[in-house]
Amino acid sequence: MKKNIVLLTILFFQAVSISMLAATKTPAQQLIERLAKIQKQGYMYGHQDDPFYGITWDWEQGRSDTKELVGDYPGVMGFDLGGIEVGDKKNLDSVPFNRIREEIIAHHKRGGIITISWHPRNPLLGTTAWIENDIKAYEAAVEALDKVGQSAMAHHLVDPRTTVESILPGGCKYEKFQLWLYRISEFLQNLKDEKGNPVPFIFRPYHENNGNWFWWGQKLCTDEQYHQLWNMTQDFINERMNDNVVWSFSPNLQGNWTETEWMKRYPGDNRVDLIGEDAYQWGTEKDFIQGVTADLKLITKIAAEHGKLIAMTECGYQNSPDATWWTRVFMPLIDQAPICYFLPWRNYKKEHFGASKDAKTANDFKQWSQKKNFLFLKDIQRIK
Repeated sequence: MKKNIVLLTILFFQAVSISMLAATKTPAQQLIERLAKIQKQGYMYGHQDDPFYGITWDWEQGRSDTKELVGDYPGVMGFDLGGIEVGDKKNLDSVPFNRIREEIIAHHKRGGIITISWHPRNPLLGTTAWIENDIKAYEAAVEALDKVGQSAMAHHLVDPRTTVESILPGGCKYEKFQLWLYRISEFLQNLKDEKGNPVPFIFRPYHENNGNWFWWGQKLCTDEQYHQLWNMTQDFINERMNDNVVWSFSPNLQGNWTETEWMKRYPGDNRVDLIGEDAYQWGTEKDFIQGVTADLKLITKIAAEHGKLIAMTECGYQNSPDATWWTRVFMPLIDQAPICYFLPWRNYKKEHFGASKDAKTANDFKQWSQKKNFLFLKDIQRIK
């Protein structure tokens, strides 16, 4: 009897110790561990702006293209905060920020996972995050001055390619961008559940950095400047948060990287929790398959060496022109890598990427969704 009491006492204190250890983990650490557990079961379906609109509807409360097709919500929902930095009431896709906050909290309450992207406007020019037209306009203006013999006046023009430089310490837009960081931090700080606990989420800033369509792109700032931008943003936000941010570094599909080249913009193991990739099929099917295969092989290797999670953070085939694309092309690609989720971009009328009963791929996707390793909300609710 005495031995039993001693044994029960030991077991009790072990249970208390385990409980206390779990309680000391931050919300971000808990989310990372949960993602790792989910990853062992399969991969989650994610969808951008899932509760806001679909191929044939918009702004109707309670609707979801995903749920209407497979009977369940996505495991992951994606939201974007572009526009909040300038004080807008709606984001760049006209979604009210109050509604975004409501849906983030609602999906968290359901047991779902949140990922947040940010397409901040150009702080130097006041234009959008996309910079290609700004560069063309600048180059045309320089050329026009040259033709009339006024090339010396070109220095009065604002070169879009100096945007990142302008917001780093000492830059002419540094203070302005600090205000922008304050505004986005203020929104993120207010993501709390009904008990006042912070909602953990994956944050994915300055994505597709190896391209040149955003003002933080490969040819628009040096690797060192990109690191400075990332670090400045991360330090500012983390200082104001409750340890509930999981940081995702997500370049775009490339297909011909060496590990050395890929690592040049990597912020560092102490600054990244999840390695992602954005991969859309814009060109031929052959090129897409070859590119994704090569990238996932490299990313899987890097993630294993550095102890990071991986995900397909954006993906899709615009407007689903191929009825069998999901199972014939995409599924074999992601089955070869240990990703924890993939997230097709939004469904919005004439520009849709995700699953829907109104897409040509509806039957194909529904068939795929029945596989055991394909996870939706109900599948992950039990994985804590």
